[in-house]
Amino acid sequence: MSVDLPELASRRPGLPVGPGWRTDVATAPVIFPYDGSTVAHAPVGTVEHARAALDAGVAARRPVAALSSAARRAILLDVARELEAQSEAFVDLLIAETGKTRIDCTVELSRTLFTWSAAAEEVAHLHGETVPLDLQASGAGLVGFWTRKPIGLVIGVAGFNYPLLLATHKIAPAIAAGCPVICKPAPATPLATLWLADIVRRAAAVHGAPAEIVQVVTGDAEVGRALVTDPRIGVVSFTGSAAVGHQIARDAAPRKTLLELGSNAALVVDADADLDAAADAVLRGGFYGNGQACISVQRVLVCEPVLDEFVGRLTARIGELTVGDPRLPDTRVAALINDASTRRVLDWIEAAETAGAKRLCGGSVRDRAIEPTVLLDVPETADAWCEEIFAPVVAVRSVPDLDAALDSVNRSRYGLHASVFTRSLAAAFRAIEELDVGGVIVNEVPGFRSDIMPYGGVKDSGVGREGPRFAIEELTVTRMAVIRP
Repeated sequence: MSVDLPELASRRPGLPVGPGWRTDVATAPVIFPYDGSTVAHAPVGTVEHARAALDAGVAARRPVAALSSAARRAILLDVARELEAQSEAFVDLLIAETGKTRIDCTVELSRTLFTWSAAAEEVAHLHGETVPLDLQASGAGLVGFWTRKPIGLVIGVAGFNYPLLLATHKIAPAIAAGCPVICKPAPATPLATLWLADIVRRAAAVHGAPAEIVQVVTGDAEVGRALVTDPRIGVVSFTGSAAVGHQIARDAAPRKTLLELGSNAALVVDADADLDAAADAVLRGGFYGNGQACISVQRVLVCEPVLDEFVGRLTARIGELTVGDPRLPDTRVAALINDASTRRVLDWIEAAETAGAKRLCGGSVRDRAIEPTVLLDVPETADAWCEEIFAPVVAVRSVPDLDAALDSVNRSRYGLHASVFTRSLAAAFRAIEELDVGGVIVNEVPGFRSDIMPYGGVKDSGVGREGPRFAIEELTVTRMAVIRP
Protein backbone atom coordinates (compact mmCIF):
# COMPACT_ATOMS: atom_id res chain seq x y z
CA MET A 1 0.00 0.00 0.00
CA SER A 2 1.29 3.45 -0.84
CA VAL A 3 -0.16 6.77 0.30
CA ASP A 4 0.20 10.30 -0.96
CA LEU A 5 2.34 12.43 1.32
CA PRO A 6 1.75 15.82 -0.28
CA GLU A 7 3.52 17.96 2.31
CA LEU A 8 6.24 15.56 3.35
CA ALA A 9 7.65 13.17 0.79
CA SER A 10 7.74 15.71 -2.01
CA ARG A 11 9.05 18.69 -0.04
CA ARG A 12 10.65 17.59 3.22
CA PRO A 13 12.83 14.50 3.00
CA GLY A 14 14.87 13.58 6.04
CA LEU A 15 14.56 14.63 9.67
CA PRO A 16 13.58 18.06 11.05
CA VAL A 17 16.72 18.60 13.12
CA GLY A 18 18.23 22.00 13.70
CA PRO A 19 17.01 24.87 11.51
CA GLY A 20 16.46 22.65 8.47
CA TRP A 21 15.97 19.01 7.49
CA ARG A 22 18.81 16.52 7.80
CA THR A 23 19.01 14.32 4.70
CA ASP A 24 22.09 12.36 5.79
CA VAL A 25 19.89 9.53 7.02
CA ALA A 26 19.25 5.93 6.18
CA THR A 27 15.67 4.82 5.55
CA ALA A 28 13.51 1.87 6.51
CA PRO A 29 10.14 0.73 5.20
CA VAL A 30 6.93 1.55 7.05
CA ILE A 31 4.67 -1.50 6.77
CA PHE A 32 0.87 -1.59 6.36
CA PRO A 33 -0.12 -4.15 9.03
CA TYR A 34 -3.15 -5.40 7.08
CA ASP A 35 -1.24 -6.94 4.16
CA GLY A 36 2.46 -6.39 4.88
CA SER A 37 2.95 -4.00 1.97
CA THR A 38 5.29 -1.01 2.14
CA VAL A 39 3.64 2.35 2.79
CA ALA A 40 6.74 4.50 2.41
CA HIS A 41 10.40 4.62 3.34
CA ALA A 42 10.95 6.73 6.42
CA PRO A 43 14.17 8.30 7.72
CA VAL A 44 15.94 6.49 10.53
CA GLY A 45 17.88 8.69 12.91
CA THR A 46 21.09 7.92 14.78
CA VAL A 47 22.66 8.95 18.06
CA GLU A 48 24.51 11.65 16.13
CA HIS A 49 21.20 13.11 14.96
CA ALA A 50 19.89 12.98 18.53
CA ARG A 51 22.91 14.91 19.79
CA ALA A 52 22.53 17.50 17.07
CA ALA A 53 18.86 17.91 17.95
CA LEU A 54 19.75 18.28 21.64
CA ASP A 55 22.30 21.00 20.88
CA ALA A 56 19.78 22.86 18.72
CA GLY A 57 16.99 22.43 21.25
CA VAL A 58 19.09 23.73 24.12
CA ALA A 59 20.06 26.76 22.04
CA ALA A 60 16.39 27.40 21.26
CA ARG A 61 15.27 27.52 24.90
CA ARG A 62 15.60 31.28 25.33
CA PRO A 63 14.09 32.38 21.99
CA VAL A 64 11.15 30.01 22.41
CA ALA A 65 10.59 31.11 26.02
CA ALA A 66 10.65 34.73 24.84
CA LEU A 67 7.77 34.24 22.40
CA SER A 68 4.74 36.28 23.32
CA SER A 69 1.55 34.60 24.45
CA ALA A 70 -0.07 35.86 21.28
CA ALA A 71 2.59 34.25 19.09
CA ARG A 72 2.37 30.88 20.86
CA ARG A 73 -1.43 30.91 20.63
CA ALA A 74 -1.33 31.85 16.96
CA ILE A 75 1.08 29.01 16.13
CA LEU A 76 -1.19 26.49 17.84
CA LEU A 77 -4.30 27.75 16.04
CA ASP A 78 -2.53 27.80 12.67
CA VAL A 79 -1.49 24.17 13.15
CA ALA A 80 -5.06 23.21 13.99
CA ARG A 81 -6.34 24.89 10.83
CA GLU A 82 -3.75 23.20 8.60
CA LEU A 83 -4.43 19.81 10.14
CA GLU A 84 -8.13 20.26 9.49
CA ALA A 85 -7.44 21.23 5.88
CA GLN A 86 -5.43 18.02 5.44
CA SER A 87 -7.72 15.81 7.53
CA GLU A 88 -8.61 13.25 4.85
CA ALA A 89 -4.97 12.72 3.93
CA PHE A 90 -4.01 12.34 7.57
CA VAL A 91 -6.71 9.74 8.16
CA ASP A 92 -5.48 7.73 5.17
CA LEU A 93 -1.91 8.00 6.44
CA LEU A 94 -2.87 6.87 9.94
CA ILE A 95 -4.68 3.84 8.54
CA ALA A 96 -1.63 2.97 6.48
CA GLU A 97 1.01 3.17 9.19
CA THR A 98 -0.99 1.93 12.19
CA GLY A 99 -3.41 -0.53 10.56
CA LYS A 100 -6.23 0.86 12.69
CA THR A 101 -9.70 1.05 11.22
CA ARG A 102 -10.98 4.08 9.38
CA ILE A 103 -13.40 4.97 12.15
CA ASP A 104 -10.66 4.81 14.78
CA CYS A 105 -8.29 6.95 12.71
CA THR A 106 -11.05 9.48 12.07
CA VAL A 107 -11.60 9.73 15.83
CA GLU A 108 -7.85 10.18 16.35
CA LEU A 109 -7.77 13.04 13.87
CA SER A 110 -10.79 14.71 15.46
CA ARG A 111 -9.26 14.48 18.93
CA THR A 112 -5.98 15.84 17.57
CA LEU A 113 -7.70 18.93 16.17
CA PHE A 114 -9.47 19.51 19.47
CA THR A 115 -6.23 19.18 21.45
CA TRP A 116 -4.39 21.81 19.39
CA SER A 117 -7.30 24.23 19.84
CA ALA A 118 -7.55 23.46 23.57
CA ALA A 119 -3.83 24.06 24.03
CA ALA A 120 -4.22 27.43 22.32
CA GLU A 121 -6.96 28.40 24.78
CA GLU A 122 -4.77 27.45 27.73
CA VAL A 123 -2.09 29.98 26.77
CA ALA A 124 -4.35 32.71 28.19
CA HIS A 125 -4.58 30.84 31.52
CA LEU A 126 -0.84 30.61 32.13
CA HIS A 127 -0.34 33.03 35.00
CA GLY A 128 0.64 33.27 38.66
CA GLU A 129 -0.56 34.76 41.93
CA THR A 130 0.42 37.18 44.62
CA VAL A 131 1.57 35.76 47.95
CA PRO A 132 0.74 37.47 51.30
CA LEU A 133 4.27 37.32 52.67
CA ASP A 134 3.35 39.44 55.67
CA LEU A 135 1.48 36.50 57.20
CA GLN A 136 4.86 35.91 58.84
CA ALA A 137 6.68 38.62 60.73
CA SER A 138 9.75 38.21 58.54
CA GLY A 139 7.68 39.16 55.48
CA ALA A 140 6.38 42.48 56.81
CA GLY A 141 6.76 45.17 54.17
CA LEU A 142 7.57 42.68 51.39
CA VAL A 143 5.68 42.18 48.14
CA GLY A 144 5.57 38.65 46.73
CA PHE A 145 4.24 37.02 43.62
CA TRP A 146 4.98 33.98 41.51
CA THR A 147 4.79 33.32 37.80
CA ARG A 148 5.21 30.20 35.68
CA LYS A 149 8.31 29.80 33.52
CA PRO A 150 9.08 27.18 30.85
CA ILE A 151 10.87 24.13 32.25
CA GLY A 152 13.24 23.97 29.27
CA LEU A 153 13.78 21.45 26.51
CA VAL A 154 11.09 18.76 26.37
CA ILE A 155 11.73 15.23 25.12
CA GLY A 156 8.48 13.66 23.96
CA VAL A 157 8.49 9.91 23.26
CA ALA A 158 5.28 8.52 21.75
CA GLY A 159 3.81 5.06 21.22
CA PHE A 160 2.71 3.51 17.94
CA ASN A 161 -1.00 3.16 18.59
CA TYR A 162 -2.09 6.82 18.28
CA PRO A 163 0.95 8.46 16.71
CA LEU A 164 -0.61 11.78 15.67
CA LEU A 165 -2.59 12.31 18.86
CA LEU A 166 0.24 11.23 21.16
CA ALA A 167 2.72 13.50 19.38
CA THR A 168 0.18 16.31 19.70
CA HIS A 169 -0.09 15.77 23.46
CA LYS A 170 3.70 16.21 23.65
CA ILE A 171 4.18 19.08 21.19
CA ALA A 172 1.15 21.34 21.67
CA PRO A 173 1.47 21.80 25.47
CA ALA A 174 5.22 22.34 25.10
CA ILE A 175 4.65 25.19 22.64
CA ALA A 176 1.92 26.65 24.86
CA ALA A 177 4.32 26.56 27.81
CA GLY A 178 7.16 28.18 25.84
CA CYS A 179 9.34 25.08 25.58
CA PRO A 180 11.13 23.68 22.53
CA VAL A 181 10.43 19.98 22.07
CA ILE A 182 12.14 17.00 20.46
CA CYS A 183 9.67 14.25 19.58
CA LYS A 184 10.67 10.63 19.05
CA PRO A 185 7.89 8.62 17.40
CA ALA A 186 7.69 4.85 17.53
CA PRO A 187 9.85 3.23 14.82
CA ALA A 188 6.80 1.58 13.22
CA THR A 189 4.76 4.80 12.91
CA PRO A 190 6.91 7.88 12.18
CA LEU A 191 5.12 9.37 9.16
CA ALA A 192 2.28 11.34 10.73
CA THR A 193 4.66 12.86 13.29
CA LEU A 194 7.10 13.96 10.61
CA TRP A 195 4.32 15.62 8.62
CA LEU A 196 3.00 17.27 11.79
CA ALA A 197 6.46 18.68 12.54
CA ASP A 198 6.60 20.22 9.07
CA ILE A 199 3.26 21.93 9.66
CA VAL A 200 4.37 23.23 13.07
CA ARG A 201 7.63 24.58 11.69
CA ARG A 202 5.91 26.44 8.88
CA ALA A 203 3.44 27.95 11.34
CA ALA A 204 6.31 28.91 13.65
CA ALA A 205 8.12 30.72 10.82
CA VAL A 206 5.05 32.88 10.14
CA HIS A 207 5.05 34.09 13.74
CA GLY A 208 8.76 34.65 14.21
CA ALA A 209 9.57 31.47 16.13
CA PRO A 210 12.65 29.37 15.43
CA ALA A 211 12.26 26.14 13.49
CA GLU A 212 13.87 24.35 16.41
CA ILE A 213 10.66 24.86 18.39
CA VAL A 214 9.97 21.30 17.27
CA GLN A 215 12.38 18.61 16.07
CA VAL A 216 11.82 14.94 15.32
CA VAL A 217 14.40 12.19 15.71
CA THR A 218 13.47 8.65 14.74
CA GLY A 219 15.51 5.56 15.52
CA ASP A 220 16.13 2.76 17.97
CA ALA A 221 16.47 2.53 21.74
CA GLU A 222 20.00 3.93 21.66
CA VAL A 223 18.68 7.08 20.02
CA GLY A 224 16.04 7.34 22.72
CA ARG A 225 18.59 6.81 25.47
CA ALA A 226 20.76 9.62 24.09
CA LEU A 227 17.76 11.96 24.21
CA VAL A 228 16.46 11.14 27.69
CA THR A 229 19.84 11.03 29.48
CA ASP A 230 21.17 14.41 28.38
CA PRO A 231 21.61 16.56 31.51
CA ARG A 232 20.51 19.72 29.68
CA ILE A 233 16.89 18.68 29.13
CA GLY A 234 14.03 19.85 31.31
CA VAL A 235 11.62 16.93 31.21
CA VAL A 236 10.88 13.64 29.47
CA SER A 237 7.25 12.94 28.55
CA PHE A 238 6.76 9.31 27.56
CA THR A 239 3.75 7.30 26.41
CA GLY A 240 4.25 3.57 26.02
CA SER A 241 4.75 0.34 27.89
CA ALA A 242 5.38 0.19 31.62
CA ALA A 243 8.69 -1.64 31.25
CA VAL A 244 10.13 0.97 28.87
CA GLY A 245 8.71 3.86 30.89
CA HIS A 246 10.25 2.62 34.12
CA GLN A 247 13.62 2.25 32.39
CA ILE A 248 13.35 5.79 31.02
CA ALA A 249 12.64 7.09 34.52
CA ARG A 250 15.80 5.41 35.77
CA ASP A 251 17.86 6.62 32.82
CA ALA A 252 16.58 10.20 32.99
CA ALA A 253 16.98 10.70 36.76
CA PRO A 254 17.21 13.22 38.31
CA ARG A 255 15.41 15.03 35.51
CA LYS A 256 11.62 15.14 35.62
CA THR A 257 9.68 12.39 33.88
CA LEU A 258 6.01 12.28 32.93
CA LEU A 259 4.98 8.69 32.28
CA GLU A 260 1.70 7.66 30.65
CA LEU A 261 2.05 3.90 30.71
CA GLY A 262 0.05 0.76 30.17
CA SER A 263 -2.80 -0.83 32.04
CA ASN A 264 -5.25 -3.71 32.01
CA ALA A 265 -8.39 -1.63 32.40
CA ALA A 266 -11.23 -3.18 34.37
CA LEU A 267 -14.98 -2.86 33.90
CA VAL A 268 -17.14 -3.87 36.87
CA VAL A 269 -20.71 -5.06 36.33
CA ASP A 270 -22.69 -4.68 39.55
CA ALA A 271 -25.67 -6.93 40.25
CA ASP A 272 -28.09 -4.08 39.56
CA ALA A 273 -26.38 -2.86 36.36
CA ASP A 274 -28.06 -2.25 33.02
CA LEU A 275 -26.69 -5.38 31.38
CA ASP A 276 -27.38 -4.25 27.83
CA ALA A 277 -25.46 -1.04 28.47
CA ALA A 278 -22.60 -2.95 30.10
CA ALA A 279 -22.36 -5.45 27.23
CA ASP A 280 -22.45 -2.58 24.74
CA ALA A 281 -19.62 -0.89 26.65
CA VAL A 282 -17.45 -4.00 26.38
CA LEU A 283 -18.11 -4.15 22.64
CA ARG A 284 -17.27 -0.47 22.20
CA GLY A 285 -14.48 -0.33 24.75
CA GLY A 286 -12.70 -3.65 24.35
CA PHE A 287 -11.99 -3.73 20.64
CA TYR A 288 -11.50 -0.16 19.35
CA GLY A 289 -8.02 0.54 18.03
CA ASN A 290 -7.77 -3.23 17.47
CA GLY A 291 -7.53 -3.49 21.25
CA GLN A 292 -4.26 -1.54 21.17
CA ALA A 293 -5.28 1.15 23.64
CA CYS A 294 -4.04 1.42 27.20
CA ILE A 295 -7.54 2.02 28.57
CA SER A 296 -9.44 -0.44 26.39
CA VAL A 297 -11.51 -2.98 28.35
CA GLN A 298 -9.40 -5.99 29.25
CA ARG A 299 -10.79 -7.27 32.57
CA VAL A 300 -14.54 -7.60 33.14
CA LEU A 301 -15.64 -8.42 36.70
CA VAL A 302 -19.29 -9.49 36.86
CA CYS A 303 -21.24 -10.04 40.06
CA GLU A 304 -22.26 -13.68 40.22
CA PRO A 305 -26.07 -13.24 40.13
CA VAL A 306 -25.94 -11.67 36.64
CA LEU A 307 -22.93 -13.49 35.16
CA ASP A 308 -24.76 -15.87 32.82
CA GLU A 309 -27.14 -13.23 31.55
CA PHE A 310 -24.34 -10.73 30.94
CA VAL A 311 -22.12 -13.25 29.15
CA GLY A 312 -25.01 -14.31 26.97
CA ARG A 313 -25.76 -10.75 25.92
CA LEU A 314 -22.11 -10.03 25.23
CA THR A 315 -21.31 -13.11 23.16
CA ALA A 316 -24.55 -12.77 21.19
CA ARG A 317 -23.31 -9.43 19.83
CA ILE A 318 -19.65 -10.23 19.09
CA GLY A 319 -20.59 -10.93 15.48
CA GLU A 320 -21.40 -7.23 15.06
CA LEU A 321 -17.66 -6.50 15.02
CA THR A 322 -16.58 -6.82 11.40
CA VAL A 323 -13.00 -8.05 10.97
CA GLY A 324 -10.93 -7.23 7.90
CA ASP A 325 -9.52 -4.39 5.80
CA PRO A 326 -9.12 -1.27 7.97
CA ARG A 327 -9.66 0.99 4.97
CA LEU A 328 -13.30 -0.08 4.68
CA PRO A 329 -15.75 2.06 6.67
CA ASP A 330 -17.58 -0.88 8.27
CA THR A 331 -14.48 -2.65 9.63
CA ARG A 332 -14.16 -2.55 13.41
CA VAL A 333 -11.19 -4.88 14.08
CA ALA A 334 -8.06 -5.30 11.98
CA ALA A 335 -4.51 -6.60 12.29
CA LEU A 336 -2.21 -5.73 15.17
CA ILE A 337 0.82 -3.56 14.51
CA ASN A 338 3.06 -6.52 13.57
CA ASP A 339 3.24 -10.31 13.42
CA ALA A 340 5.31 -10.52 16.61
CA SER A 341 2.49 -8.90 18.58
CA THR A 342 -0.01 -11.33 17.08
CA ARG A 343 2.11 -14.34 18.03
CA ARG A 344 2.51 -13.05 21.59
CA VAL A 345 -1.25 -12.56 22.03
CA LEU A 346 -2.05 -16.03 20.66
CA ASP A 347 0.47 -17.47 23.12
CA TRP A 348 -1.23 -15.62 25.99
CA ILE A 349 -4.65 -16.92 24.93
CA GLU A 350 -3.33 -20.47 24.78
CA ALA A 351 -1.65 -20.10 28.18
CA ALA A 352 -4.88 -18.80 29.72
CA GLU A 353 -6.79 -21.80 28.36
CA THR A 354 -4.14 -24.17 29.67
CA ALA A 355 -4.54 -22.54 33.10
CA GLY A 356 -8.29 -23.18 33.07
CA ALA A 357 -9.90 -20.35 31.11
CA LYS A 358 -12.66 -21.06 28.64
CA ARG A 359 -12.63 -19.43 25.22
CA LEU A 360 -16.20 -18.28 24.50
CA CYS A 361 -15.49 -16.80 21.08
CA GLY A 362 -12.65 -15.64 18.84
CA GLY A 363 -9.02 -16.53 19.40
CA SER A 364 -8.30 -17.31 15.74
CA VAL A 365 -6.59 -15.21 13.06
CA ARG A 366 -8.49 -13.94 10.04
CA ASP A 367 -7.07 -11.45 7.51
CA ARG A 368 -3.96 -11.24 9.74
CA ALA A 369 -6.24 -10.00 12.56
CA ILE A 370 -7.04 -11.71 15.85
CA GLU A 371 -10.79 -12.15 15.94
CA PRO A 372 -12.60 -10.42 18.83
CA THR A 373 -11.98 -12.80 21.70
CA VAL A 374 -13.82 -13.37 24.97
CA LEU A 375 -12.27 -15.58 27.66
CA LEU A 376 -14.11 -16.73 30.78
CA ASP A 377 -12.61 -17.48 34.19
CA VAL A 378 -9.07 -16.43 33.37
CA PRO A 379 -6.90 -16.98 36.47
CA GLU A 380 -5.61 -13.77 38.03
CA THR A 381 -2.06 -15.01 37.57
CA ALA A 382 -2.40 -15.45 33.79
CA ASP A 383 -0.81 -12.80 31.58
CA ALA A 384 -4.14 -12.33 29.78
CA TRP A 385 -5.51 -11.02 33.08
CA CYS A 386 -2.68 -9.44 35.03
CA GLU A 387 -0.60 -7.90 32.21
CA GLU A 388 -1.58 -5.57 29.38
CA ILE A 389 -2.61 -7.72 26.44
CA PHE A 390 -2.94 -4.82 23.95
CA ALA A 391 -5.19 -6.78 21.61
CA PRO A 392 -8.90 -7.42 20.90
CA VAL A 393 -9.17 -9.81 23.86
CA VAL A 394 -11.48 -9.44 26.85
CA ALA A 395 -11.26 -11.60 29.99
CA VAL A 396 -14.38 -12.13 32.13
CA ARG A 397 -14.42 -13.33 35.74
CA SER A 398 -17.29 -13.70 38.17
CA VAL A 399 -17.11 -12.20 41.66
CA PRO A 400 -19.48 -12.65 44.58
CA ASP A 401 -20.29 -8.95 45.00
CA LEU A 402 -19.12 -5.38 44.53
CA ASP A 403 -16.64 -5.61 47.43
CA ALA A 404 -14.85 -8.49 45.76
CA ALA A 405 -14.90 -6.70 42.40
CA LEU A 406 -13.26 -3.55 43.76
CA ASP A 407 -10.66 -5.62 45.60
CA SER A 408 -9.83 -7.52 42.41
CA VAL A 409 -9.44 -4.31 40.41
CA ASN A 410 -7.04 -2.94 43.01
CA ARG A 411 -4.90 -6.08 43.15
CA SER A 412 -3.47 -5.16 39.75
CA ARG A 413 -0.09 -3.47 39.61
CA TYR A 414 -1.66 -1.08 37.09
CA GLY A 415 -3.98 1.82 37.77
CA LEU A 416 -4.94 3.96 34.78
CA HIS A 417 -8.73 3.85 34.28
CA ALA A 418 -11.51 1.59 35.52
CA SER A 419 -15.27 1.72 35.14
CA VAL A 420 -18.27 0.46 37.06
CA PHE A 421 -21.78 -0.17 35.77
CA THR A 422 -24.38 0.25 38.47
CA ARG A 423 -27.74 1.85 39.18
CA SER A 424 -26.69 2.66 42.75
CA LEU A 425 -25.35 6.12 43.50
CA ALA A 426 -23.78 4.74 46.67
CA ALA A 427 -21.95 2.04 44.70
CA ALA A 428 -20.76 4.59 42.17
CA PHE A 429 -19.27 6.81 44.86
CA ARG A 430 -17.71 3.80 46.59
CA ALA A 431 -15.92 2.99 43.35
CA ILE A 432 -14.78 6.60 42.95
CA GLU A 433 -13.41 6.61 46.49
CA GLU A 434 -11.91 3.12 46.66
CA LEU A 435 -10.54 2.28 43.21
CA ASP A 436 -6.80 2.98 43.07
CA VAL A 437 -6.69 4.35 39.54
CA GLY A 438 -6.21 7.66 37.78
CA GLY A 439 -9.80 7.82 36.53
CA VAL A 440 -13.08 6.15 37.53
CA ILE A 441 -15.77 6.10 34.85
CA VAL A 442 -19.35 5.33 35.91
CA ASN A 443 -21.71 3.70 33.39
CA GLU A 444 -19.37 4.30 30.46
CA VAL A 445 -16.32 2.62 28.98
CA PRO A 446 -13.02 2.96 30.89
CA GLY A 447 -11.60 4.14 27.58
CA PHE A 448 -13.54 7.39 27.79
CA ARG A 449 -11.13 10.30 27.60
CA SER A 450 -11.82 13.95 27.10
CA ASP A 451 -8.59 15.51 25.90
CA ILE A 452 -8.96 18.45 28.30
CA MET A 453 -9.34 16.38 31.47
CA PRO A 454 -6.37 15.37 33.65
CA TYR A 455 -5.30 12.02 32.26
CA GLY A 456 -2.78 9.65 33.78
CA GLY A 457 -2.34 6.74 36.13
CA VAL A 458 -1.01 5.54 39.45
CA LYS A 459 1.15 2.59 40.48
CA ASP A 460 2.86 1.02 37.45
CA SER A 461 0.65 2.99 35.08
CA GLY A 462 2.74 6.09 35.44
CA VAL A 463 3.12 9.51 36.99
CA GLY A 464 2.07 12.99 35.89
CA ARG A 465 -0.96 14.13 33.95
CA GLU A 466 -1.77 14.98 30.35
CA GLY A 467 -4.50 17.24 28.99
CA PRO A 468 -3.32 20.70 27.85
CA ARG A 469 -3.95 22.56 31.13
CA PHE A 470 -2.32 19.88 33.25
CA ALA A 471 0.53 19.14 30.86
CA ILE A 472 1.37 22.85 30.69
CA GLU A 473 1.59 22.92 34.48
CA GLU A 474 3.93 19.92 34.30
CA LEU A 475 6.08 21.69 31.69
CA THR A 476 6.47 24.90 33.67
CA VAL A 477 8.07 25.77 37.00
CA THR A 478 7.12 28.48 39.46
CA ARG A 479 9.36 31.53 39.68
CA MET A 480 8.96 33.37 42.99
CA ALA A 481 9.57 37.09 43.19
CA VAL A 482 10.13 38.83 46.55
CA ILE A 483 10.48 42.61 46.61
CA ARG A 484 11.21 45.03 49.43
CA PRO A 485 9.95 48.38 48.10
